[in-house]
Amino acid sequence: MTYGPIDFIALEFPGNQFRGDILHELIDLVEKEIICIIDLVVVRKDADGTVDVLEVQQLDSNALALLDPLNAEVSGILTEADIEDLANQLENDTAAGLMLIENLWAIKTMEAMEKANARLVMYDRIPHQVIVEALDDISTIESAE
Repeated sequence: MTYGPIDFIALEFPGNQFRGDILHELIDLVEKEIICIIDLVVVRKDADGTVDVLEVQQLDSNALALLDPLNAEVSGILTEADIEDLANQLENDTAAGLMLIENLWAIKTMEAMEKANARLVMYDRIPHQVIVEALDDISTIESAE
């Protein structure tokens, strides 16, 4: 079976407040079969630094109802080390969603690469903020010339 590229994404929400604002867009991508959420873990870090980890099936009924339309699987690919690494990076009094997202839109391209006997030599996802900063730097340099 061919898989699309899989992204590891962690989103931190200050004040331990996840209101679900982002869910509409994620649900839209899932329903359109552009992405598939293959693992989802919620990590909470309280004000004194105590960490609580919840997998989808462990969430309370309200949180489960919010996240249910994502059809998130629990693949077990996210490891305790992944979760611990995230928890160490979180500020106190925050909540985070840790997701593995398969990019279904890319499967046909991956299959074509396999059929062509191509070997992927390099692949890296450049974060949005890095691009914004690079373009701002270029703009600053160009306007100074």
